Amino acid sequence: MCREKTPWERVAEFHGHECPGLAIGFKACEAAIRKMGIRFSADEEIVCVTENDACGVDAIQVLTGCTFGKGNLLYKGTGKIAYSFFNRSNGEKLRMVIKPLNDTMDRQQRQDYILSSPIDELFNFSEPTFDLPEKAKIFTTIICEHCGEGAPEHKIRINDGKKVCLDCFKDYSRGW
Repeated sequence: MCREKTPWERVAEFHGHECPGLAIGFKACEAAIRKMGIRFSADEEIVCVTENDACGVDAIQVLTGCTFGKGNLLYKGTGKIAYSFFNRSNGEKLRMVIKPLNDTMDRQQRQDYILSSPIDELFNFSEPTFDLPEKAKIFTTIICEHCGEGAPEHKIRINDGKKVCLDCFKDYSRGW
């Protein structure tokens, strides 16, 4: 008889291995669940804005149901190990940023420390400084007049009077 996998085992299986970065995302989910009472998001009830594209984001997808495909996992590339969660049903929001970690720990010690530490020891909490992003939209596909590939209308530009995708767009800039 098979036993049910623990949340940590599910996250590690999805990610492919265990690591400190995955542990940070795992604990960020724990923080969002404890402080906001969130549940797995079947649609866009819960939104996460991640400020990094590191390992921890995989934990967020598995445990919260926030995914890029559903449009409720958004990337804001500051490079910070920071996550902002929004609950559309009650307006609650929470931003968390990892506190500096001890540099003397090896990889396994760091992972163990993260997984065993209280969330208030690991993160600084505040309100996000930005508003809840609007729900995902479905855009009309426009065919690029240069390469022939389709792109959503909000990603199309005009070059020499032709509708072109971002890959084909030749930007013009003279500085500043």
